[in-house]
Amino acid sequence: MNKFARYQVRVTKDHLVFSAAHFITFNGNICERLHGHNWRVAAELTGPLDENGYVFDFIALRDQLQKTVDALDHRVLLPTLHPKIHVREQDQEVEATFDNRRWVFPREDCILLPVENTTAELIAHWIGQQLLTVIGSNAANQIESVQIEVEENFGQWAICKLPVS
Repeated sequence: MNKFARYQVRVTKDHLVFSAAHFITFNGNICERLHGHNWRVAAELTGPLDENGYVFDFIALRDQLQKTVDALDHRVLLPTLHPKIHVREQDQEVEATFDNRRWVFPREDCILLPVENTTAELIAHWIGQQLLTVIGSNAANQIESVQIEVEENFGQWAICKLPVS
């Protein structure tokens, strides 16, 4: 076995999907209307083979990705780091404001993401970070990078590749 060879494992399944609402801003002052997508997710890990001939266990990767996807399903995705969208939790509600617009949602219906904007790119990055947390907890693996793909609409993918430190 060539010790310099690098391998990839990729997981994409019909059930690695979530339905969620969001809105984004662009050009500084334009804010989309609240709308939803049926998002699809794929993950790819790169690294050498371990003593079992694995890069990473497909089942463990699939299951962790499913947990993350399930947490986003049927929720409103709100950015907590946006400079102009202000998100505030109060009692059992979440209030989001942008200029003179205001939305109020039940707290249980929201996922507050530590991102600047709920674009497919930044959602992919957030999902990748969630996966890295789990991968990093296993010191035995030697994963070098995690690539997350998020399809916002049929044929429209955002891809984020994160190195594993």
